[in-house]
Amino acid sequence: MLERPGHGVAPRVWEVGALCRAIADALEARFNPVAVRGEITGFSRASSGHCYFSIKDANGQLRCAMFRRAATLLDFSPRDGELVEVRGRLGVYEARGDLQFIVESMQRAGQGALFEQFLRLKAQLDAEGLFDAARKRPLPLQPRGIGLVTSTGAAALHDVVTALRRRVPHIPVVLVPAQVQGLAAPASIIAALSKLYLLAQAGLAPGADLTQKPAIDVILLVRGGGSIEDLWAFNDERLARTIVQSPVPLISGVGHETDFTIADFCADLRAPTPTAAAELVSQPRDVWMGALGLVAGRLSDGAQRQLDARHQRLDQAAARLGRPSGLVARQQMQLARLAQRMRHGVLLKMHRLAQSQQALEANLPQKLQRHLVGQADRLDRAALRLELLDPRLVLQRGYALLTDPAGHAVTSVQQAQPGDALRATLADGTVDVTVLGQPRLL
Repeated sequence: MLERPGHGVAPRVWEVGALCRAIADALEARFNPVAVRGEITGFSRASSGHCYFSIKDANGQLRCAMFRRAATLLDFSPRDGELVEVRGRLGVYEARGDLQFIVESMQRAGQGALFEQFLRLKAQLDAEGLFDAARKRPLPLQPRGIGLVTSTGAAALHDVVTALRRRVPHIPVVLVPAQVQGLAAPASIIAALSKLYLLAQAGLAPGADLTQKPAIDVILLVRGGGSIEDLWAFNDERLARTIVQSPVPLISGVGHETDFTIADFCADLRAPTPTAAAELVSQPRDVWMGALGLVAGRLSDGAQRQLDARHQRLDQAAARLGRPSGLVARQQMQLARLAQRMRHGVLLKMHRLAQSQQALEANLPQKLQRHLVGQADRLDRAALRLELLDPRLVLQRGYALLTDPAGHAVTSVQQAQPGDALRATLADGTVDVTVLGQPRLL
């Protein structure tokens, strides 16, 4: 505890670290644990995972530290300007003598609760396929009519109408007013959209009578910017399911460029502002008139080129019909050229055949002589091989050919039995032999 100096009594002299610890102990005993609500400012996350920031309100500011263990438990990413509730303990950072709040948990406050509800609904509808890009339709290039849902007292109405009058004054706009803020706003917007859906469906029907009511080919759902509470009507689940049932493309132009609502994700296209939504469906009339003039010019040029080509062909046909003798003369000249080419080709072919015959006659004796010599060599080689195969040459080396009484060659000892009469053919004659003993295998 700090000592209050009295009259004539010198104050206690503290060491800096001891005084910081004493103050920390006093804060611990007096306040901790404590919860604080404020706006985040100067948020940073160190490479160690610790987070450092301050929370402030209109009257004060408090430096905070959130260590990695607590930071890993966060289910959102804190950012500057976000209103949060933090729980933890007060302390003194003795190295600098600064008052510091050690944050042990953090959650969004006020707007944060709405944001959590927004995220839950967004995840649910996304899982159901309401945000699927495959079901979103392209915008019509030139809509026959534009449906508009907004508040009659909103600045967004003036912005949209101004843009449409400037760009496409010839396209009719059907306004169905609705509340765009408050508890009754979702039901009011749903009712307005339902009326436009009926008009759009009637315009899409075959043979629809469009003299009384214009056909609606696209719908704009717009509202100016505001806080999350102001735009909360566009985060309604019933409205989201109504939007995806639109029979024609629907553009959501709610809030400013940084504002996102459930309606934006369900719509066929999100525009950053109401004015941008109007511009997306309103190609300026000057652009279309320019394109029309360009197409007209191209059609005129193409037609003129076709006329010129037909005139040229007509002139050529007239020239041929007017002078048939010229055509006959050209045909006769072509026939003469073909006959000349044919005669020249026949003479050239006969000349080549004569040269080939002369060459064959000159080479025939030599080729015949070479052929006879080759055949004689082949005959000599065949006779030599035949002589080498003469079995008498083998018998002259001491071998004998054994045959049985039927004249069949005996090639195995298994064919000879004791007492069998065999004939042995030698190089110079034959000898009759008798098998005396039992044959033996090698």
